[in-house]
Amino acid sequence: MEKLIVVLIAAHLLGDFLCQPDWLIERKKKFPFLLLHGLIHALLVYVLYQAWASWQLPVVILAVHLAIDLAKQRSKSDSAKAFAWDQGAHIFSLIGIGWLFTEMGWQPAFSGQGYSLMVGVAGFVATTLGAGYFVGKVATTLKEQNDLKICGLLNGGEWIGNLERALIYLLIFVGQPTGIGFLVAAKSILRFHDTKEQRHTEYVLIGTLLSFSLAIALATATNWAMRL
Repeated sequence: MEKLIVVLIAAHLLGDFLCQPDWLIERKKKFPFLLLHGLIHALLVYVLYQAWASWQLPVVILAVHLAIDLAKQRSKSDSAKAFAWDQGAHIFSLIGIGWLFTEMGWQPAFSGQGYSLMVGVAGFVATTLGAGYFVGKVATTLKEQNDLKICGLLNGGEWIGNLERALIYLLIFVGQPTGIGFLVAAKSILRFHDTKEQRHTEYVLIGTLLSFSLAIALATATNWAMRL
């Protein structure tokens, strides 16, 4: 059961953060594009689990994913909290589906083919892109609430965040978590000028600590899942 659930979550992470380009996100309010997004998730589940004669699982994934996304659209909220609730609903629904299909014997056993690779890639995507999207939402909320005027390279903060989380992910996987301390020190030195003003200090610290914490948690969870 554990591997089925992990494969479902891996497919979800790839579908939501790697296989959902900006043009699809912008058009998802129209049902045909929302359906396309759901079909991508169903196809990923079908391909990753490799039970070619079984169609029930992808169909259920399609229906449940569409239901959750439609509920999110009706809430009309695009905040960090809404994103967290949405992802939490998807993850818990996948756990429930995996448990149900295992208990009822509706799904053949997973062959294990390519398991470590798919989990590793999905974890990397979640650590860089998924966590980056959430941190970006939090940062936007902070700027709006505190009227921060921060200028710089276009999308520079996003690129820096993705790279730092990627480095943390790799450091944990190669068994060198102490290297994260050097990464923290290096970023602190480079961002020293930004923290000279009080209004920027807390903003930088919150964004950095949140980014690092998510990267460590996701990389650790991925490492655990790969060893199942």
